[in-house]
Amino acid sequence: MSYDLLVFDSQAAPREQQAFLDWYSTQVDWSETYDYNDPAGTTPELRSWFDEMIQNWPPMNGPLATDDVDDPHMSDYSIGPHVIYIAFAWSCADEAYLVTRQLAEKHQVGFFGVSSQGEIIFPDGQTLSTTPDKPWWKFW
Repeated sequence: MSYDLLVFDSQAAPREQQAFLDWYSTQVDWSETYDYNDPAGTTPELRSWFDEMIQNWPPMNGPLATDDVDDPHMSDYSIGPHVIYIAFAWSCADEAYLVTRQLAEKHQVGFFGVSSQGEIIFPDGQTLSTTPDKPWWKFW
């Protein structure tokens, strides 16, 4: 099991909660014939986020994968045209959350706390959040 977060292209994502969650579900279906380990096909903003992120959180797969299998920051990135889904080790959850959010703000991409509170944050500050009595995954 992993601690999962998502950064996304805010221009492609819907700004209503249920529509966003439906869009997210489609994005992470991973059914396209696309190399989800290669960052070359994502947006410039997501690519910029990725390039900075992997300096301290190296990928475990793909063309930029690390050889250091003992690195606790090694993470699994699934890169789509409009999203990057990241699976972190639970032991690094707090740090991963903080760094992912900070870099999302810096690179003007959206942030979705998949394994946290389910907060959906757009670069302009708009936030879609779920209530504690109804987690985001219960919106389906």
